[in-house]
Amino acid sequence: MRGWARSLAVLLLILVPAAADAAAKKAREPAKAFERAESVLKWINGYRGEPEPAKLPAAVRAMGEYGLLRELDQAGLQVGFIAGVLATNPDDAARLIAQMFPMPPEDQVILIKAIAFSGLPNWKAVLSAFAERMPARQVLIDKYLFGDGKTLFELPLDEGSFVLDSHWGYYFGSGSEAAVGRIVSALAWMSEGDSVDRLTIAAMAKWTLASNATRDKDLLDTLKGQMNVQESDVARRHLREVILAAETFETAKIRRDAVAAIDQLKARGPESARNYAWWGQAGQTVLALGCVAASAMGQVQLGIPCVVGGAVSTAALKYLAPTTP
Repeated sequence: MRGWARSLAVLLLILVPAAADAAAKKAREPAKAFERAESVLKWINGYRGEPEPAKLPAAVRAMGEYGLLRELDQAGLQVGFIAGVLATNPDDAARLIAQMFPMPPEDQVILIKAIAFSGLPNWKAVLSAFAERMPARQVLIDKYLFGDGKTLFELPLDEGSFVLDSHWGYYFGSGSEAAVGRIVSALAWMSEGDSVDRLTIAAMAKWTLASNATRDKDLLDTLKGQMNVQESDVARRHLREVILAAETFETAKIRRDAVAAIDQLKARGPESARNYAWWGQAGQTVLALGCVAASAMGQVQLGIPCVVGGAVSTAALKYLAPTTP
């Protein structure tokens, strides 16, 4: 009897960890609903029309598997989207986050920022509750809990494309008019003559607002409402151009203006030379100057893949290139 009991104990020691490993491996596998990176991005793009928050954990795991979370500065769309979904599902936020684990340490940065960016009234308590599952990221967690870590709407828009991407992602996940309002406010920098970064952000904002509004009536209505909210005359003037371009499906002029702005900056001398690499990246990944946004999934024009729904994510550009059957 003792020998049988000992054998059973050994068997359990072998089988239980094996079962746990198998369960963890299964949890890390991309859900069948997201068999490709394009599937994840398409789901994000259509989420506002058909919200399915229960799919968020599977989507986040798929993002990690397909490399959509690999580079933080290129993952603003994903961070903002996760934050937006959590923000609009406060009662289920903790459960949704729990289902995202196990999560590789390199992807946990995205989740930490998404929790903070969600703006949930108890986001610090939520983040603290999951700190033990992310020991490798304790320094970043402490920065948000006790330091100077900023939430989404506290981040300056001129910090780079990641911030603008995150606002678009937040809108895709929540339909937030506040996120749209912040993007619109960047149009005030269209007359910026000294800061290359601010003019870049303004051009990004203008192009993506027009591109998205051509396919999103709710967004277009929100933009019309922003005409009565924005205080800057410059922002309102450029917002009128965005609305007209969206209503007439004539966004080419905005793209041409962006190209002209880039050409002017290239000719300005030392300041634009210092920022030339930044502009080059923006021209290819964010403004998509050679791209004609034709559908939710996008298509290649002039060899440059379109962004999902006109969003400004570098990752979207990278993974939305059509694949051959």
